[in-house]
Amino acid sequence: MDTSDPREERPPPKRGPPPAAAVPRDHLVWAIFNTLYMNFCCLGFVALAFAVKARDRKVSGDVEAARHFSSKARCYNALATAGSVVLPLLLGALIVTGVIHLSKLAQESVGFFTYQFSGSDDEDQ
Repeated sequence: MDTSDPREERPPPKRGPPPAAAVPRDHLVWAIFNTLYMNFCCLGFVALAFAVKARDRKVSGDVEAARHFSSKARCYNALATAGSVVLPLLLGALIVTGVIHLSKLAQESVGFFTYQFSGSDDEDQ
């Protein structure tokens, strides 16, 4: 009968060096997309500038500054995307509700404009 401890039979797990600080994303592709296609109030251009700064800092090895600029690029990209998606939807909703209101107003006013004065017919006879 084997009475040895099973943990002693296996070698201890190999541990590598501690993981380095996670390299931040620069959001450059998203910023280019916002600059070219959905440049709401030039926020896409601002996001592109911060994304390029984040990439430059990442390449030079300044991870903390890259993280700072990456955060700003992500914020401006989100604002540009939200503004470019929400505003056309809001404008479309306003147009649809305006058309519905005007059509109801036109239907109600048809009776006013088609009113015939019955007194004028009696005088002709």
